[in-house]
Amino acid sequence: MENFNLSLEGGFILMGFSDWPLLEHVLFIFISIFYFLTIFGNSTIITVSRMDHRLQTPMYFFLNNLSFLDLCYTTSTVPQLLVNISGTDKTISYAGCMTQFLTVLLLGGTECVLLVVMAFDRYAAVCHPLLYTSIMHPVLCQALAISSWMGGLVISVTQTVLIMTIPLCGRDLNHFFCDMLVLLKLACEDTGAIEDNLFVAGIIMLACPVALILGTYAHIGHAVLKIKSMAGRRKALGTCGSHLVVVFLFYGSAMYTYLQPVQGFSESEGKFVALFYTIVTPMLNPLIYTLRNKDVKGALWKVFGRGTDTG
Repeated sequence: MENFNLSLEGGFILMGFSDWPLLEHVLFIFISIFYFLTIFGNSTIITVSRMDHRLQTPMYFFLNNLSFLDLCYTTSTVPQLLVNISGTDKTISYAGCMTQFLTVLLLGGTECVLLVVMAFDRYAAVCHPLLYTSIMHPVLCQALAISSWMGGLVISVTQTVLIMTIPLCGRDLNHFFCDMLVLLKLACEDTGAIEDNLFVAGIIMLACPVALILGTYAHIGHAVLKIKSMAGRRKALGTCGSHLVVVFLFYGSAMYTYLQPVQGFSESEGKFVALFYTIVTPMLNPLIYTLRNKDVKGALWKVFGRGTDTG
């Protein structure tokens, strides 16, 4: 309990990549570049979709939400990581740690639900094209987006309250942000019940959404095979393919991390996997949607081309 009081008063030390001092310099450069590209890419998608009326559709409404989520998700961890890598002070207060923990879970949980919503949008567009505008009414789109945020909020508040009830022994967190699995490794008491709760939460927020998305795409694939036009098939597969790539990148790394026993969790390996889903994936999402989407590429050309002509 004395160690727990120390954690409350002095906070934690985010060890990050301090075991590899030479690697820290390389990581600082690459992470800074990736962070800039994430901010630029996702901000560009949000801006362009608001400026071009062709992109003011349900699909791009949800893509806007995804881009905003990625901006916030990366910002919840990367600035702290860059400060820790570049300086000697690697401490974070207990309140700051719990706030970061809540924020990361909120944004990650929201994205889990939002990707399911985006799959439903593609299902409506491909399987029921004539009814698409009636099904994906703006009111329903807003309700689905709000539901995504509410789902993330419920899971994040639940898990944060749960972790705050556990007495922690020690201050050293072998990670670059306050993560559930790393915090559980500092527990002074048996965490079997907490681990069971975490596994159930992982099934609900990771495995169930993946099952729903794959089921949805099974119906979409069946509908695509009925399309006689090759151009129509390519268009359907283009937008759906982008979403599927994002799904596999996000859920793949998250399931690898969180659907495993706490005792079997490798902190060193976990840090590098976390780099992928907190930094690399949010940076790649704008590229994935842009490179495979003629509407987005056309809107980008229109906005930036106009700016060039004006200049």
